[in-house]
Amino acid sequence: MARRNTKLLPSLGILLVAGGILLLLWFGWLWFNPGPAPYRYQLVTEGGIDQFPQLGLPADIDPALKLAQYEVYAEGVDQPLALTHTARLGDHPPVRLDWENHTSELLVTVDNKLSELAALSVAIAKHAPKDALILAWWDTSRQVNLLAGRDTLFTTRIGEPLIVPTPWLERTDAIKRYESEFWGAPAGEQERATFQRFADALLAPPETGAALLRELAGNREAYIAIHVNDLYKLGLMRPQFDITYKNFPMEGNMHGLIGYLKTWMQSNQFDTYTLQSISDKMVRAYFLHKGPNSESLIAQMLPFTESQPLELQALQLIYQQGGYWVYKIPAPGDGASGADLPEGT
Repeated sequence: MARRNTKLLPSLGILLVAGGILLLLWFGWLWFNPGPAPYRYQLVTEGGIDQFPQLGLPADIDPALKLAQYEVYAEGVDQPLALTHTARLGDHPPVRLDWENHTSELLVTVDNKLSELAALSVAIAKHAPKDALILAWWDTSRQVNLLAGRDTLFTTRIGEPLIVPTPWLERTDAIKRYESEFWGAPAGEQERATFQRFADALLAPPETGAALLRELAGNREAYIAIHVNDLYKLGLMRPQFDITYKNFPMEGNMHGLIGYLKTWMQSNQFDTYTLQSISDKMVRAYFLHKGPNSESLIAQMLPFTESQPLELQALQLIYQQGGYWVYKIPAPGDGASGADLPEGT
C-alpha cells in the first residue's frame, strides 16, 4: 500500500501541474480571443463602376476599380445599423468611400457623404499637378489616392480613432481585430508616427501648424484637405482638444435652428460652433471653448463663428465643397500664395 501511494503522489503532481498549465493557456486564449465582434459587414452587391451609377463617381477613374455595398448588422437587430460603399483595386485592401449611420450614436467612424468626396476628387484630379502631394486624414488620404490618382502622405489604414459605443466597450479588442481583418492590416509604426505629427500640426497655432505640415510634405507642392468631421476624430485621439457635438433636426426655417443652436451653446457654456450637413433632415454642430482649441490651426481652417478661413495667413484657402476645405501649403520661405483649385459652392 505504501509503495502504491509512493507511485500515486508523483502522478497526481504531474496531473496538477499539467492542469494548471492548461488552465493558464485557456485564460490566455480568452484574453487574446475575447469573442466575436458584435456586428458584421454583410455584402449587398458588388461589381464595376457601371453598376453603381447612383454614386456619382468620377467618370474617368480607373475602370478596373471594383465597388461593393455593405450593410452593417448587429446581434439581435433586424435592421442595418449603417450603410457603406467600398472600392478595391486589384488585390489591394478595400477602401471605405462613405458611411451612413442609421443609429443615434456614432458607430465605428463618423458620417461622410460620397457626393462630397466625389466632387473633391474631381477637383483635385483636374487642377492639382500630378506630382502634388495631398495631406489629409488617413481615410480621406486613401480615398483621394484611389479616386483622384494623386500621391498622399498616408496610404494605408491607420485605424484611429475607432469609435466604440458604450455597450460594446468590453468587446473593443474583438472589434479592432474584426476591423483589421476586413479592411486589411493597419499601417506600420513609421506611418503611425507621421500621423501623430500630422495631428500635432492641426492642434498647433496656425503659423506653427503650417510649418509642421510643410516639414511633413518636404519640398513638393502640397495641399491639405480637411473635413469638418475631422474635428471629432481629432478630439477622440487628443482629449485635450475639447470638442463636443450635437445633432439638430432641420425643421422649419434656418433662423429658428440657429436660434435654438445658440441657446444650447450658451446654456452649455461653449463659445463657438460650426456645422456639418448629415442629411436633408439633420445637421451636426461642433462646439468649442475660446482659447487654445479655438485658436488651433484646424479650428481656424474651418468656418467656426469665431474664425475667418478666407483671411487665414498661414495657409491659403483654394477650394470648399460641402464639409471639405482644401488649402495650399506654402513652399519653404513663401507666404500663402497661389491658387490651383477652383472654389466650390
